[in-house]
Amino acid sequence: MEAEIRNKPSFANVRVHMRAGDGLVAEADAMASMSPSIEMKARMAGGFFTALVRRVFGKESFFVNEFATQSQGELVLTQPVPGDIISVALNGNSLFLQQGAFLACEPGVKLGVGWAGIASLVGGEGLFRLNASGTGTLWFGAYGGITEKEVNGELIVDSGHLVAYEPTLILSMGLAGGIFSSFFSGEGLITRVRGRGKIYLQSRALAGLASWTNSNIY
Repeated sequence: MEAEIRNKPSFANVRVHMRAGDGLVAEADAMASMSPSIEMKARMAGGFFTALVRRVFGKESFFVNEFATQSQGELVLTQPVPGDIISVALNGNSLFLQQGAFLACEPGVKLGVGWAGIASLVGGEGLFRLNASGTGTLWFGAYGGITEKEVNGELIVDSGHLVAYEPTLILSMGLAGGIFSSFFSGEGLITRVRGRGKIYLQSRALAGLASWTNSNIY
């Protein structure tokens, strides 16, 4: 299987050339086009309980789609928001993803649910996060461009810009400054990321887009 991420970073999509015996798992409604030789079937994401937690607490789809072919064909996947898509090769490790970030993965990647903590809930990201683990390529996307950053110590980020992170990192919620500065500066609550590991940040936040859109509706 060969995959190419096209039209980066504003309107990224993934073109996958599948050969006989190849398989791919993708988020529901991610398919933009596919060859007639490719078969698609829906299944629950990680079993009934995991799928239910994903849907109720993580605001993820209850089902994912499996693609396979007995010959060859082309599959194009996209995400609902304009922005970047990147691929990460998992080799027995795992990655936590924010709500709606998951796009696709190879069959060797297991999709589960991990406890995100109260900090994530206060930050508007929910109590649970999607946990992708195993072996294979994982594709995920974001609103805006994606930056990979290595944390060794502490980093302060806006929770709306955090797309993914390794479970070796610990997240906690705090104020951007003092009470007055935090709320009147528009920054409000921030996320403190501590430990050692990789995080992935998006250059735009959907909450900011929603706020701007609402303020300009007449």
